[in-house]
Amino acid sequence: MVRSSRGESTPGMWRREAGTVVRRALALPEQAAAPSSIVAGFRVVPVPTEYPPHAHDLHELVWVRGGTLTSRVRNSVFTVFGGHGLWMPAAMVHEGRATAGAEFFHAFFAPEHTPFAYGEPKAIAMTPLLESLLTHLSRTDLDAAARARAESVVFDVMRPSERQFALQLPGDPRIDAIAAALLDDPADCRSLEEWARRLGTSDRTITRAFRQTTGLSFAQWRQMLRVHRALALLAEGSEVATVSETLGYAQPSSFIAAFRRVMGTTPGAFFGATDGISGHVRNPVSRDQNS
Repeated sequence: MVRSSRGESTPGMWRREAGTVVRRALALPEQAAAPSSIVAGFRVVPVPTEYPPHAHDLHELVWVRGGTLTSRVRNSVFTVFGGHGLWMPAAMVHEGRATAGAEFFHAFFAPEHTPFAYGEPKAIAMTPLLESLLTHLSRTDLDAAARARAESVVFDVMRPSERQFALQLPGDPRIDAIAAALLDDPADCRSLEEWARRLGTSDRTITRAFRQTTGLSFAQWRQMLRVHRALALLAEGSEVATVSETLGYAQPSSFIAAFRRVMGTTPGAFFGATDGISGHVRNPVSRDQNS
């Protein structure tokens, strides 16, 4: 368990993958000391990797290819997948996990040279142009004039994503046990009534607590959590039928319907769209189960 900003005990992210390596946070690149607005780079994460709580003096933008990154900020969990990045404001404490084999990209922004301010974590649309510009800025042989030109275009084209996909954790002792159990095992299918009996409370109390802390009903919150987890599994190349079973759905069609309710489209169509945004082709989702 971890402590929220309110001092309450709240559940962490879902069960740690076997073989996860815990590493220190990314060190700021040496170029960060230079008079640059943006310093970019990337690394490949060969095994599941966890970064404990930390903060940076600079704003940070992270995005991935061929996997997912899950980041926890206070009582919110963000899932970063192809075509989308996550903006982390300077000095904000956060922690993260990257799946094995993910290409992990990062760009650091000097606050004093950044002409906009996102005070909270923000999903960013990683268009091919934005990715190309940041890749260009990862070069170490750019002169000051060329770097300044590229940086100015980055500031012009960077936009928040239309979908701000975050899972709000309750941070409420009345229902923290439910959230912790579901984060550990999203396939847990216990009903609202079963949880009420176990916790010695009423289903009305549980319902009210979820609404007050997350804005969702118990069923909606569990569905949102499962879709977050599904994004990671699908991005790693898992088949829809496997993901459906892993998340506790009776059949793939039920999972596809739940995914559509949250994301507005099927898994196959969604990952086809994100591949088009990033220009990267990863292990395909099984198309014959997503029509």
